[in-house]
Amino acid sequence: MYLIRNVELFDPMPLGTTDILIVNDKVAVIGKDLRPQLPGIEEIDGKGKTAVPGFIDQHVHVTGGGGEGGFHTRTPELMLSSVIKAGVTTLVGLLGTDSYTKSVENLVAKTKALKKEGIGAYCLTGAYVYPPVTLTGDVAKDIVYIEEVIGCKLAISDHRCSRPTKEELIRLASDIRMASLISGKPGVLHIHVGGIGRVIRDIIEIVKEAEFPISHFRPTHMDCHLKEAVEFMQMGGWSDFTAEPKKTDELFSVIEQAGISRMTVSSDSNGSIPVWDKKRENVVDVKVGTMDPLYEIIRNLVVDFHMPMEDAISLITSNVAKSLNMYPRIGTLKPGSMGDLVLLDEELRIDTVMAQGRLMMKDGKLLVKGAFEDIPLDTKEG
Repeated sequence: MYLIRNVELFDPMPLGTTDILIVNDKVAVIGKDLRPQLPGIEEIDGKGKTAVPGFIDQHVHVTGGGGEGGFHTRTPELMLSSVIKAGVTTLVGLLGTDSYTKSVENLVAKTKALKKEGIGAYCLTGAYVYPPVTLTGDVAKDIVYIEEVIGCKLAISDHRCSRPTKEELIRLASDIRMASLISGKPGVLHIHVGGIGRVIRDIIEIVKEAEFPISHFRPTHMDCHLKEAVEFMQMGGWSDFTAEPKKTDELFSVIEQAGISRMTVSSDSNGSIPVWDKKRENVVDVKVGTMDPLYEIIRNLVVDFHMPMEDAISLITSNVAKSLNMYPRIGTLKPGSMGDLVLLDEELRIDTVMAQGRLMMKDGKLLVKGAFEDIPLDTKEG
């Protein structure tokens, strides 16, 4: 049990200076000058700090992405410490271009491992290719029967994808929708949108012509397709932007045009960042994406563009939770919600992280690590 005193709270709406009582894995009480008569409470001084909900990252290559430059360019698996240091308390894992040496089986196993290590973890069946790779042999069955699977990944408008037709997209989305109705899951079709072809015109036409619920389509990397992103949000869809701090000005421009109510931000962490030759035929270099930009771009919005904290932080908390039908269990700090929170210091940098009521990092020092991570911990605390 933890009692965080005198902290500036955003749930993500501003609630002023208050106390937060965490009991087991939930937020129990929020209020001023709390005096709980409970044994074993650890108090945390929140003076000068800002409390926000734990971050939710819905695009993470937990088993590593990459592979476009040969076997040696497969990126490594995600480690727990990098998740905690980035303030992330819930994530959604997925595959990337490589669905040959990396499988849905690997993905589900890694997702279960991250859950065991103490964070909220879900995943998507499928990858870049069509028909989608699955665990059971059927996308709908993966969603219905595998607890961690909440939807499907697919790539369109990319030189590395299978170029699915509009009819194939309709069939896939219909299967996902039926599975979502039966399983009670969000049933998202998380779509990698590349830089060629029709971008998301097929998706827009499906929504308009087939009268298909727009809520199932979740295009990502929309920071590369700003005009289409605005149109999609104005239609009532969710547009996901990859966190690139150097593009903060572009993100802010979209927010000014379309608002934030249908926008989310994700990291693309542990995916490869291939550098292609001029003909886009060969990979000449490969880098690995990290999770750090997820909050860095939010901080840029607040510090450099003077965006209210409650608006900026919603892009990686409440908005993501709402888009995944997980709000208010996560994505907020209210009595009854999960004990997932981040404390920011006076410079609005990540200071302390709690996931499911467990203190994972305090005063910038890690208290936990993954099973095979050879890194020092703050032994005084953990």
